[in-house]
Amino acid sequence: MTENLPPCPECSSTFAYEMGALLICPECGHEWSPASAEPADGAAEDGVIKDSVGNVLADGDTVTVIKSLKVKGSPSGIKAGTKVRNIRLVQGVDGHDIDCKIDGFGAMQLKSSVVRKA
Repeated sequence: MTENLPPCPECSSTFAYEMGALLICPECGHEWSPASAEPADGAAEDGVIKDSVGNVLADGDTVTVIKSLKVKGSPSGIKAGTKVRNIRLVQGVDGHDIDCKIDGFGAMQLKSSVVRKA
């Protein structure tokens, strides 16, 4: 166990192990070959976050929510068409990569797949 194995490309777990010619992640069960992991690391998006249409997002952008979202603990959710100003991009949990404040709801995190750059 002196060699360092690459993290899982699916869940970024560092607990990958070798089984024959494959690397296996015990947390999510993803299997991949070490040869395919090398080019994927070089061709990574380098932290580029895109909206639902494919526009590149940056800190301070204004986005529009494209579909109605349910908010846990709130009787009404976030309606489609709601503008969110001054977003901040983060490495969130479960794909929630936008940190923002929404009027009437407060601070929350959104997925970039449910917003469109305004």
